Amino acid sequence: MTTPTHLHTVEPTALLPQIEWRLRMAAAQRGIWTGTELRRLLAERAGLELSAASVSALFTKQPSQVKLSTLAALCAALDCTPGDLLAVGEPAAPPPSTTSSPPPSRQQSAPRHRSLPPL
Repeated sequence: MTTPTHLHTVEPTALLPQIEWRLRMAAAQRGIWTGTELRRLLAERAGLELSAASVSALFTKQPSQVKLSTLAALCAALDCTPGDLLAVGEPAAPPPSTTSSPPPSRQQSAPRHRSLPPL
């Protein structure tokens, strides 16, 4: 068996949009202030049983990923849309370039003539 001699890397071709998790705001607008209340609503309205730790993490942190079934359950429990839970903004500006630009070209001046010392 041969092993690959190189790894395929994926270069980002475009900047990703900034996504803000707004569950806490959406819940507060509906009078839901604690993870315990949200957990109860998820079970009652959407039939989703999540651990207290999972609900707390969703309620207090920006998740790196959310299952679509969980997103649908949150929407059903809070009677909202995914747009109420996720705010998509403009991509972040790329970091400043670390490469330096070439120095400006110098124009060559006419050669200078040295004067000779007196004899």
